[in-house]
Amino acid sequence: MLCMGLVMGAASAAEAQLTMQMSNGWSFTFGGNVNAFLVYEKPSDVTTPSEPLGGVVGAGGDGVTRIRTGLLPAFAVFDAKGKEGNTDVGVHFGFAPQIQCGIGAGSNSVGGQGHDCFGAQIDMRQVYLTVGGSWGQILAGRELGLFGRQNILTDQTLFGIGATGGQLGGGTTLGRIGFGYIYPQFKAQMTYSTPAGRPFQLSVGLFDPATNPPFTTIELPRLEAEGVWSAGNTKVWVGGLLQNNSTGGVADESATAFGGSGGVRFGGASFSLTASGYYGKGLGTTLLFLNGATDDGGGELRNSYGGIGQVTFTPANSKLTVAGSWGISILENSDSEAAFKTKNWLASGGIYYQATKSLKAVAEFNYAVTGDDDGGTDDNKSVAPAVGLMLFF
Repeated sequence: MLCMGLVMGAASAAEAQLTMQMSNGWSFTFGGNVNAFLVYEKPSDVTTPSEPLGGVVGAGGDGVTRIRTGLLPAFAVFDAKGKEGNTDVGVHFGFAPQIQCGIGAGSNSVGGQGHDCFGAQIDMRQVYLTVGGSWGQILAGRELGLFGRQNILTDQTLFGIGATGGQLGGGTTLGRIGFGYIYPQFKAQMTYSTPAGRPFQLSVGLFDPATNPPFTTIELPRLEAEGVWSAGNTKVWVGGLLQNNSTGGVADESATAFGGSGGVRFGGASFSLTASGYYGKGLGTTLLFLNGATDDGGGELRNSYGGIGQVTFTPANSKLTVAGSWGISILENSDSEAAFKTKNWLASGGIYYQATKSLKAVAEFNYAVTGDDDGGTDDNKSVAPAVGLMLFF
């Protein structure tokens, strides 16, 4: 199952509009999206800001206006597929640029006025081959990870901005990354999936491992898995992750990071409820393995967990969808550390209008908070309204 296919389907533009049939029996398709959002973000003014480990929302500062890409980057997707005997084969390339510049693009001002647009690089997110048949499919290359994949693909902010992650950068916004799930990331993998088109599909993959400082020796690949059951408008999913790292050297201490994710979506054509969550030890928060372990010589793993509740409503025979959601990510101290609990939460509301088959207009309001259990500090808060356009082709 291709992740961009899922995204396209949710936008009522599931099929690439350019398809070429080759003389050798192969087909070539091109599709994707371009989006742009006008975003204003105003942080709260606090005298004793919260600065916990793993905090996402910054403290204080002036309001900033940007025109930028949302959580979903622009995508240019190229597919070539063929059938050789009883074997289906294919290759996939997904380029994911952003529209805005980062700091330093020819000047010291936000966005810059220079000749080049540093920070708006072409992000090569997807490059993989597939081999399949009646027995299932093997995907080998770079693609979205399995752990927590459905959590982000069912998130309403995928068609908006969610949390900005800081208005001065050149990348995408955060959406709910760090505010309800850990980003699955696009990672090198070899993944087997059972045949598509059935109510239940299982995917199991070996992934290029990552360091989890101080556990920086990576002898074995990471294992990720996902099971999805779908029937009509109902979907249930579970996922898991397991990775063992060691410190190497004389001490050669090891630790096994693990986690579980899952969720459920149910409803009808007009109304749906979605709930998803995750728990992990050593997985960190926001980005996978970020702050997952203490780097104090002992190297103990930290607990992290979170979840999202979401509701969407589309009136009958309407092109308008209204959605609201709340989600939180929590990072806890290890046994060797002083007690702390970092909390990042986001409330989001959006209106999504399907103006044409391919064009979506979006208005969204987001309220993000970072806080901890320190009674001597104030929570960092941010409000970020946005309007934008998304064109899928």
